[in-house]
Amino acid sequence: MNAESIKKASAVYFSLLKDRVIDENSEHFQTYFDPEVRQTVLLLADESGTYIIESPKRIHLVVQPTGSVFATNFTHMKEKHKQVETKKHFHLISIVIMSFLAAIDRNQAAKIRTKREGISYYALERQVNDLIMNWESILKANPAFGEEERIDMKEVVTTWKYMEVDTEDYGIKKANRRTRIGLIASAMRLLETEGLIVILDREDIPKAIPKTELFERIEYLYHDYDRYELFKNLLTTEEDEHAENQSN
Repeated sequence: MNAESIKKASAVYFSLLKDRVIDENSEHFQTYFDPEVRQTVLLLADESGTYIIESPKRIHLVVQPTGSVFATNFTHMKEKHKQVETKKHFHLISIVIMSFLAAIDRNQAAKIRTKREGISYYALERQVNDLIMNWESILKANPAFGEEERIDMKEVVTTWKYMEVDTEDYGIKKANRRTRIGLIASAMRLLETEGLIVILDREDIPKAIPKTELFERIEYLYHDYDRYELFKNLLTTEEDEHAENQSN
């Protein structure tokens, strides 16, 4: 492996560190597919606990769940993202993001529709509310629900139930992270920061539109994680399954 290949590989890897994704228009895209360069980039990624996703038109860099020098604990995330106030808010934000992913990761029709129209914050709030009310019903019959999946269902349900439901004057309340819509806005900003969605109509009826990068992340990465499929199954209600079967 010569010095020139190492130099090119370093340029590709650090570009990925900076932008997270490089596409076919980047000067680094074709460089990456040089066999020696690619081998070195993959080695750099492996040693630093990151992971390369190769799609036809893009290359993604993501952090491995464990053992990465770039992995952050809750305290570091709280410092970086001020909207993540407490662990219970972090857990709820995770539920919101997973609900969003589950909504778009169904069938081709759902992918096309959400990529064209997006999902409004209010529609997402209703979806999350239906989910958590379903979890509350399950908890009444089975108090241990969620323990096997290592999810504190009781705290998630209680925190969500007592959050303010704001359906009007979004522009006034959008900074309030303690409301349901405010929490959803915080969750969507995390995805926006990663370059995975576009947020439209921020001052009126905001909506999140998934980018191709997010669909590729789901297809080439998340589907390989059992934890993702476990969460997705928990987030899919009988009504969701019925609606999906009808659209297939």
